[in-house]
Amino acid sequence: MKVAVCQYDIKWEDKDFNKKKIEDLLNKCGKKAEIDWLIFSEMTLSGFTMNKEASTLNEGDLKFFSELAKKHSINISFGGVENEYNNIITLDRKGERINTYSKIHLYSFGEEDKHYKAGAEQSIFELEGFRIMPSICFDLRFPYLFWNMAEKADIFVNMAAWPMKRAEHWMTLLKARAIENQCCMVGVNRIGLEGKIEFSGNSMAFDSMGLTVVDAKNEEGVFVAEIPFQIANIEKIRSRFPFLKERKGAQYN
Repeated sequence: MKVAVCQYDIKWEDKDFNKKKIEDLLNKCGKKAEIDWLIFSEMTLSGFTMNKEASTLNEGDLKFFSELAKKHSINISFGGVENEYNNIITLDRKGERINTYSKIHLYSFGEEDKHYKAGAEQSIFELEGFRIMPSICFDLRFPYLFWNMAEKADIFVNMAAWPMKRAEHWMTLLKARAIENQCCMVGVNRIGLEGKIEFSGNSMAFDSMGLTVVDAKNEEGVFVAEIPFQIANIEKIRSRFPFLKERKGAQYN
């Protein structure tokens, strides 16, 4: 399965502008015919805002992504708010919703917990024969979420609004989640400014050995993996290096 990340400068709380930008970026992508799964950043159409009126997805927003999936025959994961939950929503090639995950760890430092509800369940869904575990931004800092699902998942995905000042944390944690769990890992961030906060992008994808297959750096566009994810490769790594079986359930002081 070939994954692609859409990294762009989200215009603050302007859904119409951002929809047009997404269409333009996808149309300009010379490798769009290769894409199996296209992934966007957190609160895709609004930016990471605490304004629920701007971040909440309406029927038109959902239809936009559904039509995009059908038009290009690609699976799509995008972000937005529904019923006061910060969600990642995944659609299949026909534009049908196949999974919704609500962010468990809200970013209290930015008062996200005062505006949105926290999710309570982890999620696994199947896509093109792969088992996918979604997560959102701040979730990445909590490794137990990924440990809990490592043996049930083949690919982790994290969509984020991660600031440039902690870009090194973002890139390091993405790679670490891949290596320590022998799972492929895809992280999608944005570029540009939200108020005084700058975002570096650094959207990346790693295979189950932690090797980079996508690196968007700080550029805008749709970036397609050079190497597809393959179930056989994941199984080979886990068979040759069966580290997951060495994990201990007990806590040690």
